[in-house]
Order: sequence, then structure tokens, then C-alpha cells
Amino acid sequence: MFSYWFGKLIGKDIREYGDKNPGSANALKAGGWKIGVPAMLLDFLKGAIPLAIIKHHLALDYWLVPIAIAPVIGHAFSPFLKFKGGKAIATSFGVWTALTQWRVPIILGAAFLFGKSILKIKNDAWTAIFGFIIATLVVIILFRNTELTIISILNLIVISYKHFPDLNIKKA
Repeated sequence: MFSYWFGKLIGKDIREYGDKNPGSANALKAGGWKIGVPAMLLDFLKGAIPLAIIKHHLALDYWLVPIAIAPVIGHAFSPFLKFKGGKAIATSFGVWTALTQWRVPIILGAAFLFGKSILKIKNDAWTAIFGFIIATLVVIILFRNTELTIISILNLIVISYKHFPDLNIKKA
């Protein structure tokens, strides 16, 4: 968890900021851009670099599914922090950058922007889930690849699970 360690470098536990998770958004809140940006970049690279290397040596087959989802799950449920990890947004962007050469990350970014600016979604958790739903639909419709579809659905499940506590759903 790069964000956690960067926080420690400045003497702060980033889990005491924002939504209390050890992710790059809280590193940004705890230490500003000097801590947040490198943490976010390393979280991104944690997903992108291994996948780019593996993808170069593997055809798109079922072995790609566990390899692609592993960084996302590892970030979201870090064994180094008692399985309390970050929300896996930056790591997911890294994974999808390696898998689709920026196509899905661009769609995700556009969906986040559309959700915030046009649909006026105020809650960041709903925006994240909306973006990953749109990206999953695009992967299913445009890529028509079983492995990418499975990865996308699993990624959506992890993102939804990690963001669920922040949805502010009122009980009847």
C-alpha cells in the first residue's frame, strides 16, 4: 500500500483522513499533492506494469483473468493491513490501461465526468460505481471478449463492494 507508506514518511496515518481507507485519495488529503500524486501514480503502476508484461507474453485467455484482477483485489483487501485496503480506483485504471491501451480508462474518466457534471451525482461512491457500470457495458458491447468481460464484471464487484459503505442509502 504505497499510500500508507507515503503517509508514514510524513508521520501521518492516512487512515485517519477522509473515508479512513489507505488509498491515494486519503494520501492526497493527508499530505497534499507531494504525497498524493506519487501514491496515486504508484497505485496505477501497480496495476499497469505487471499486466503489461504478462499481456505481452500471454494471449488473451483465461489465465489473464486472475492475473488482471489480482492487483485490484490485493489493493482493496491488502493482507499487509489486515485486509483493509483502498478503493482500488487507481489500480483499476492501471489494469485497464495495460489491457486496452487507455480505451477503458478514457471511458471511465468520461463516465465519471458525465456522472458528476451532467447527471449531477454528488456522492463520489455513486459516481465510481456509475463509471464502472458504464465501462463494463462498453467492454461487453464493444470488445466482445469473454476474458475482458469477466475481468470487468469482477472489477465492478470489487469497486461496488468497497464503495458500498459510502453510498448513504437510507433504510426505510
